Amino acid sequence: MAFDGLRVLSFESRRAIEIAELIRRQGGEPFVAPSMREAPIENNPDAFAFAELLFRGEFDMMIFLTGVGTRALDKILASHYPPETFAEALREITIVARGPKPVAALREMQVPVTIAVPEPNTWRELLAATANRPERRIAVQEYGKSNPELLDGLRARGAEVTPVRVYKWDLPEDTRPLREAVRRIVEGRADVAIFTTSIQLTHLFRIAAGASLEDAVLNGLRRVVIGSIGPTTSEALEEFGLTADIVPTHPKMGLLVKETAEQAAAILERKRASHA
Repeated sequence: MAFDGLRVLSFESRRAIEIAELIRRQGGEPFVAPSMREAPIENNPDAFAFAELLFRGEFDMMIFLTGVGTRALDKILASHYPPETFAEALREITIVARGPKPVAALREMQVPVTIAVPEPNTWRELLAATANRPERRIAVQEYGKSNPELLDGLRARGAEVTPVRVYKWDLPEDTRPLREAVRRIVEGRADVAIFTTSIQLTHLFRIAAGASLEDAVLNGLRRVVIGSIGPTTSEALEEFGLTADIVPTHPKMGLLVKETAEQAAAILERKRASHA
């Protein structure tokens, strides 16, 4: 088997069971430490202010960044307006979806997608896909944190941009697995670490900071094989002074596990030799 018994850390939350099974199928010994939860923003007046503008016809385009956020916004607005009002308004404007998950959510709402952003679905591809569009009044459904590069890129074209936040990322309610992952990294009891979103790094180091172990975790990660789902996560690794050893050919979780498994042993041998 490809991992051949290597100890593999994952920080996946929503698909924790699935990634553990993928790692086992590749011969790895998984330890999954859920690192985040999507917490709704309570009493969200900005969402209703956005809705009023949308219903008055004051947007030409809306960009949806996540499937979870698309559904959450639909649910929030349905609590104040007739259920079909949001979808009906969206059908009148240009719709941009950053990847397959918002496409699927919009399909459920029977909202046609004008532009589906291609892989690897980062803000760069989104800006490129909308580069020649005439729309200048744009709403952006944001996810756990704002994306200043995207917003600034749109504004640089002369667009009037309205961010719409519908949820935030927070630590999981049970942080014990994440604290255990910190210990395993520090004590050298991990061979591979797989990251599927940048916020996993932020929360890992937040837990490490609480135990005054940031430097120890950083040094520990430099001795393991690091798999990254794609460019945005790889950039986050670089911000922490780390480098992705493996980025899959397509930003899919299954491919990330499979391609990491295929290359991990050789990379681990080289890294351990360099740190000997």
